[in-house]
Amino acid sequence: MSDDKKLQEIRSRIDRIDQQLQDLITERARCAQEVARHKGDVEDTAEYYRPEREAQILRQVVRRNRGPLPDEAMARLFREIMSACLSLQHPMKVAYLGPEGTYTQAAVIKHFGHAATSLPLGSIDEVFRDVEANAAHYGVVPIENSSEGAVDHTLDMFIASPLKICSEIELRIHHCLLSREDSLGGVTRIYAHQMALAQCREWLDAHAARIERIAVNSNAEAAKRASGEPGAAAIASESAAEIYGLGILSANIEDKPDNTTRFLVIGRQAPASSGRDKTSLLVSAANKPGALYRLLEPLSSHGISMTRIESRPSRQGLWEYVFFIDIEGHVDDARVAAALQDLKSEAAMVKVLGSYPCAVL
Repeated sequence: MSDDKKLQEIRSRIDRIDQQLQDLITERARCAQEVARHKGDVEDTAEYYRPEREAQILRQVVRRNRGPLPDEAMARLFREIMSACLSLQHPMKVAYLGPEGTYTQAAVIKHFGHAATSLPLGSIDEVFRDVEANAAHYGVVPIENSSEGAVDHTLDMFIASPLKICSEIELRIHHCLLSREDSLGGVTRIYAHQMALAQCREWLDAHAARIERIAVNSNAEAAKRASGEPGAAAIASESAAEIYGLGILSANIEDKPDNTTRFLVIGRQAPASSGRDKTSLLVSAANKPGALYRLLEPLSSHGISMTRIESRPSRQGLWEYVFFIDIEGHVDDARVAAALQDLKSEAAMVKVLGSYPCAVL
């Protein structure tokens, strides 16, 4: 058989598979419409978007995957199918820290897909306020970076906010140096968020030591400034280069190749257990010897693994602090429930910020 004929047979088989895929996607979309009809005119978004259900589906996708596509690519395909089907039931509005082109927007797209409407806002405070006021169904905010630590502003917002953590997103961060200039030699200043400047410090010291570094509110804002100022460059994402019409002078300039930022989805619902969950707590104790030990002892005695702890000023009194603690498990799990009961007897205050599915990928 000639190579041309063999190729034609493969292409014909691809066409048949494409038809089958399209038919099955159409059938899935009709099932989604049927679900919406059964639910009727329900205004509660929690009746449509179920973080625990979506996490379970994506975990099954990863378990079934045998290649050659990597797990992340396969999960992304299914995420977009779920996003499009959900939009037939209930169009989703998701607020995020803007402007357009931030890594937070990339996290929104990774988690909710392109069918959701993303709403860029000017600050983390505004994201919380929009969700609290029902102007957005959900919000996405950064919480920590693998190399630079916690985002304190997000932690502080949880102290007074009634919102719950509904899910988490982990996003690999790849920084690029963007500019309208043809080379680094034409750059006199570099704009970036202060965390991005810190994450690229070694590269900047080696390649741009004499160039002025200017911190701004977001990397997208940096890209926007660089697009309108001669001699300016920005540290931002590849998507920001496309949005703001910039060239990439250098890609992947982050110092740590596994640089990852964790984001939280905030909303008004409390997801059910997905089978692999985290619970985030806000805890305070009296300022006396052994206070922190007594807060952590109930977790240890019930075999609960703590994955993270951060302290922040309580803003209630001088030298008083609250602790943000992440533990493995869901509040509906017997061991977690027992540990929380014991913790409440030791702590001045315990606030469950949310039990939610662990990031799938």
